[in-house]
Amino acid sequence: MKDDEAPERGSMRAQLVQLGFIVLASVGVFSFVKAARSDYRIAACSALCAFRPTYAGMNRTAPDFELADFDGKKVKFSSFFTEKKPVVLNFWTKTCKPCLEEMPSLAALAEIVKKDGIRVVTVSTDEGPDAVRDHLQVVLDGKPAPFAVLFDPDAEIVSGTFGTSLFPETWLLDGDRVIRVRIDGKRDWTSPFALELLTMIGRPGGCPVEFQRGLPAGPFKRLCGDD
Repeated sequence: MKDDEAPERGSMRAQLVQLGFIVLASVGVFSFVKAARSDYRIAACSALCAFRPTYAGMNRTAPDFELADFDGKKVKFSSFFTEKKPVVLNFWTKTCKPCLEEMPSLAALAEIVKKDGIRVVTVSTDEGPDAVRDHLQVVLDGKPAPFAVLFDPDAEIVSGTFGTSLFPETWLLDGDRVIRVRIDGKRDWTSPFALELLTMIGRPGGCPVEFQRGLPAGPFKRLCGDD
């Protein structure tokens, strides 16, 4: 063996050891990033998984429509999205007891999120302001409604456009008017999960879990702990 071969082999061995450390470090970093991403997704989906909505997804855009408000002025639904913030859309009627029971928490939600530019819009299938004024006064303890009230007495929008037949029904839309969540029935809108759900919808990406008929669906359904 030549005298200069031993240092050369030693250098190659050192380079291989160094390369091995780099490979191991890269695998470690990749595993860490993958685990962190999974943990982030689980955290981002916690509220959605807890709420178990009837529907959740990102592939449907709500159609625009125009209805009269409490003052009789025609208002376009798209006008509530000028700040590109989430909008809560609630369908109700005065003959629906769960609707009226839910109304105080919906009003509280509207008060909490208005500072963030998030709007709560309700659509009543009653005849107009005079038909619901007393009911709102009672359930809101005489305070003015902190949310928009629109009227669809013929249910052309509520039933014809959105297909809603039972109340209350609430749709959560992101700033691009994409329907992210639909919830059937009465809920407590002051719960931490409700606020986190709106935060998730307003966050780019949000939660990738889909829901169909109250059950997680799609390739990310395991983020909700479902097999």
